Amino acid sequence: MKIEILTTAEMAEADRLTMDSGVAGVALMEAAGRAVADRAAHLIRRRGGTKIEVLCGPGNNGGDGYVAAHALLEMGFDVEAHTLGDPRALKGDAAWAYELWNRDAPPIDLFDIEQADLVIDALFGAGLARDLDGAARQLVERVNVWRRSRGGCVLAVDVPSGLDGTTGALRGAAIEADETVTFFRLKPAHLLIPGRALCGTIVCADIGISSDALGAIAPKAFHNIPALWRAKLPVPRIDAHKYSRGHAVVLSGHLAATGAARLAARGALRAGAGLVTVASPSDALLVNAAALTAIMVRKSDGPKGLADLLADPRKNSIALGPGLGVGEATCALVEMALAPGASSRATVLDADALISFAGAPERLFAAIGTANGPVVLTPHAGEFARLFGRDDADKLSRARHAAEKSGAIVVFKGPDTVVAHPDGRAAIASNAPAWLATAGSGDVLAGVICGLLAQAMPAFEAACAGVWMHGEAASLFGPGLIAEDLPETLPKVWRALAGAPAIS
Repeated sequence: MKIEILTTAEMAEADRLTMDSGVAGVALMEAAGRAVADRAAHLIRRRGGTKIEVLCGPGNNGGDGYVAAHALLEMGFDVEAHTLGDPRALKGDAAWAYELWNRDAPPIDLFDIEQADLVIDALFGAGLARDLDGAARQLVERVNVWRRSRGGCVLAVDVPSGLDGTTGALRGAAIEADETVTFFRLKPAHLLIPGRALCGTIVCADIGISSDALGAIAPKAFHNIPALWRAKLPVPRIDAHKYSRGHAVVLSGHLAATGAARLAARGALRAGAGLVTVASPSDALLVNAAALTAIMVRKSDGPKGLADLLADPRKNSIALGPGLGVGEATCALVEMALAPGASSRATVLDADALISFAGAPERLFAAIGTANGPVVLTPHAGEFARLFGRDDADKLSRARHAAEKSGAIVVFKGPDTVVAHPDGRAAIASNAPAWLATAGSGDVLAGVICGLLAQAMPAFEAACAGVWMHGEAASLFGPGLIAEDLPETLPKVWRALAGAPAIS
């Protein structure tokens, strides 16, 4: 499975290194065009029809389009190519591809979209560096209207035209594709919103670029899929016992706000922690005890109570924030949890544990700097902005900057959750369904990560695995999901990950 994600600059370097090793650029373009043609043939056969229109731009993306058009003609399809700009001005490999086409390529203002059964978008690739305007933008908008109103089918080459491949940002307007064929490795735009929503189904084709190029490029962005972290997943050994699987602690809020902590605690238990304790204020002790069974409840009032509870070194991970309340009292509890101690302990900070430091983020970062165990922050977009500020950078860059600034693993939540490490590593998830947008789901995620950390899974991998498992549980449950369903669906996720047989 291909886990590396390349920026447009890194992809260009992979091309260069491959050509330096003796592979001709036209060979790469021919392979790319034929991969596009194969997918186009699959789509049009599935949908019916024979008429394919290929929209070719003024660069190498257009060259891929001309190769695809030629290959589709050889397959017996009715194909026309239309060009943006003068194709006689093409240079290098793209000029070769136009000569291969060896037919008319009328300008796009003569393009009759109503005659098409399938449109191939080969206008602009991932390296687009300016906003679309003029005829290019009008064409993109016309294709989108046709697709929406007539049910037309669009296949994009590399990325939908108008999408910045590195940031996932719209360049004025972008093609809405049913499928996108890219090459060698995914780019951030394929996974970050809004790019992910514009790409449709993504196919990553092998066109002859050597994976040896990755050694020289040393990419630090990854697709958050099991291949990234499965080797570090804490699957119990046959001789394991509950004490060898770690002891997670979740701090509860006061009487009227206890449910969030219980959701997190259930997530930690289902994530595999051997023991889980809810640390409860005295006023909430009875309600927490009445609602929990396999999860233990212990009294913990204020920083002193928490310190006494955490004096036991076997309690090796803690989650704070869900339902904890916003204010100085929460800041004090967080600082207590992060205070250096005799043993290492992993900490997950979510929700109120983050918002309480919104007016003084440096205070939180200083406390993180004293911790003698890994720290994971799990903000959604609003919490992230209050803690790290707002800017126009892409989500991947913002998450990396936040991790470097805070010294913590940052889980920047959303439909395209990014997990970033202070050393620059980052992973983008793509498996979160819309059903996951429900109250309490973030509390469960904090607990799942805490439960994996309790089992001594490395922090970056634990955060990545927690995010993926959380999304996968939501997908498996599907419509009607509420937060309580997530922990109860995790056994199905575990069964697949651990290779255990399904229960019929």
